[in-house]
Amino acid sequence: MQDIRRYVGENKQRFLDELFELLRFPSVSADPKFKADMLKTAEYVAEKLKSAGADTVEICATAGYPIVYGEKIIDNSLPTVLVYGHYDVQPPDPLNLWHTPPFEPTIRDEKIYARGSCDDKGQFYMHVKAFELMMSTNSLPCNIKFMIEGEEEVGSSNLGIFVSQNKERLKADVVLISDTSMISLEHPSLETGLRGLSYVEVEVTGPDRDLHSGVYGGAVANPATILSKMIASMHDENNHITIPGFYDDVLELSVEEREMLNRAPYNELEYKIDLKVDELWGEKGYTTLERTGTRPTLEVNGIWGGYIGEGAKTVLPSKAFAKISMRLVPNQHSDKITKLFKDHFESIAPKSVKVKVTPHHGGEPVVTPTDSIAYKAAQKAILESFGKEPIPTRGGGSIPIVALFEKELGIKTVLMGFGLDSDNLHSPNEKFDIANFYKGIETIPLFHKYFAELSR
Repeated sequence: MQDIRRYVGENKQRFLDELFELLRFPSVSADPKFKADMLKTAEYVAEKLKSAGADTVEICATAGYPIVYGEKIIDNSLPTVLVYGHYDVQPPDPLNLWHTPPFEPTIRDEKIYARGSCDDKGQFYMHVKAFELMMSTNSLPCNIKFMIEGEEEVGSSNLGIFVSQNKERLKADVVLISDTSMISLEHPSLETGLRGLSYVEVEVTGPDRDLHSGVYGGAVANPATILSKMIASMHDENNHITIPGFYDDVLELSVEEREMLNRAPYNELEYKIDLKVDELWGEKGYTTLERTGTRPTLEVNGIWGGYIGEGAKTVLPSKAFAKISMRLVPNQHSDKITKLFKDHFESIAPKSVKVKVTPHHGGEPVVTPTDSIAYKAAQKAILESFGKEPIPTRGGGSIPIVALFEKELGIKTVLMGFGLDSDNLHSPNEKFDIANFYKGIETIPLFHKYFAELSR
């Protein structure tokens, strides 16, 4: 540990400077206008893997954005760790809410503010620098492979094809991912599960054109009003989702599991103060920790229609739209939930409008074993680095490829994230604590050390 901390201490500023270079690339996969920047980002990642010590580095073309692959095989008889991350980021909109430009990383209060600082550039880059550390100190104890993709934020549609076609190349004993969070540096944690996802877009159409709201209002159904009523009907008075069959496959936690989950530090007043809300909202009968990690949800991610420009325009819109995500829990399946949503949405539409449901992408929920060699290695690494045992938690987000890795490669994943839930992921002013960045670089080599030792 002393050698690790010495190396990190001697290279702190360089590590930070390199991360800032990476963060300056506007690698937004959702918007085609950033295609050139996406390709430049992939080139930068490949260059850094080479300089860190990878023997083989390749920018692998896909039907979308490329996957950066790198490896260092020191002995085929040793275990192999496959590190996954993504270099694409969420769109920075709305830009006016950022305190500093999203692609000009800025330090305030010992935090790095930039799009992608935590999700996931800052976190996957910890692994690149930890790899460099192990190579430079001749302490790499196992084989390591990197797969850094560019389409995670848009559903990883081409990753499955790549994995299926490269099973031998990607052969490993465990997948290691830092695209999740921990409670805090004072309360380190390891996520033991992730929710799945069903993401859809809905369209409600009324008249064949926008109408004068004075001439036609009250006589013709307003798609924006109808859409709002349809969405509102999808939760009952207990905030329970009303789609028939939605909960049929939900795997309920045992009393013991609920008790263990709720042992994690949680202060409701601080939670509300941080979010600047007066009251929390959610499914009746469950705690906040249960609602955000172990219960399925249905949320509106965007809703629009009609006139939204400056000033007033009295119009009855022809169409209204919404983007809706549903987070899923074991044993729900994204395809089934998407169909249940589509059937229900179409069934509750009044005859005065037409509706269309377009599925975008989905992924399956996962639970990682806590008795595996890899999980125990992560526990030991955090204990040595932080001086505390990690608390097992459930993540509220989704990483669909975790289930894909298990299906295609037959291996489990360890979710060892160093971000915080308060890091404004997908929001303006995304941030990543500098201390967490360095702590990740310190802890990751210990995972490799203990994984190699426990695998003997």
